[in-house]
Amino acid sequence: MRAKLRCALPLFKFEHRFELLEPDFLDVGCARDHAGGETVQGRVAIVTGGATGLGRATGLEFARQGVAIAFNYVELPERDVGAQALLTETAIRAQGVPVYCARCDVRNHDEVERFVTETRERLGGVHYLVNNAGVTHDGALWRLSADAWQEVLDTNVTGAFNCIQVVSRHMRAQRYGKVVNVASHQAFRPGFGISNYATSKAALIGLTKAAAVDLGSSNVNVNAVAPGFVKTELLAKLPREVLERAEHESVLGRVAEPEDIARVIVFLCSDAARHITGQVIVVDGGLTLA
Repeated sequence: MRAKLRCALPLFKFEHRFELLEPDFLDVGCARDHAGGETVQGRVAIVTGGATGLGRATGLEFARQGVAIAFNYVELPERDVGAQALLTETAIRAQGVPVYCARCDVRNHDEVERFVTETRERLGGVHYLVNNAGVTHDGALWRLSADAWQEVLDTNVTGAFNCIQVVSRHMRAQRYGKVVNVASHQAFRPGFGISNYATSKAALIGLTKAAAVDLGSSNVNVNAVAPGFVKTELLAKLPREVLERAEHESVLGRVAEPEDIARVIVFLCSDAARHITGQVIVVDGGLTLA
């Protein structure tokens, strides 16, 4: 019965990229690979914080697999995120899939509601959610301001909760969905001066497991990835000795490329991972083994 329900999910049509798919599309068959297995092609993914870094790599990886992409961004001090979002949107569109990009602060429940509604209207549904949006405000615990603590928790945890809560209504109604939360190896092995960040990522893992329990009966899988250090523009701002130490402590002797994490995220959204839920996949090159 569940296989039939998954196959009844609407797939977007490239010639009607921005039209809401009506119920009479429910007889469209599942996209399948040459071996007959279900693929992610034809689905719709929301990637929060998708303009740069890991979010951008995840959107592009989904797009290469034929998935329509919606991603959000917010402007940040001293970073022209809007311009970067436009570049990412162009790169995704070049893959031949529909894309929707908009400013949306995941901390604001009403903004999330509007973003998801617009995504469904433009792209025809929502099948995958990747909670990638996150911030850091580092500082020794005894010096950390209340605002620095709260902003990290509000974005990294409450923001993910808002997104899961909104999309879960649609996923439960269609009895299908995949949620992947981007946690961190620092939830297990925090460094100095990141008490707010490490706490937020540990809480996100707790939310992953709780959501998996709540949504499992609706055929919605909820998992998390816990990357180690990843080569993004944020890592480039760290002192060189920090990067060298991370490379040295990694069993594989390197830090991850964003694509290393993105491929795991897309895997967790594929039918190959249909029986995985409530789990945390550590993708750190063995850093936490050291």
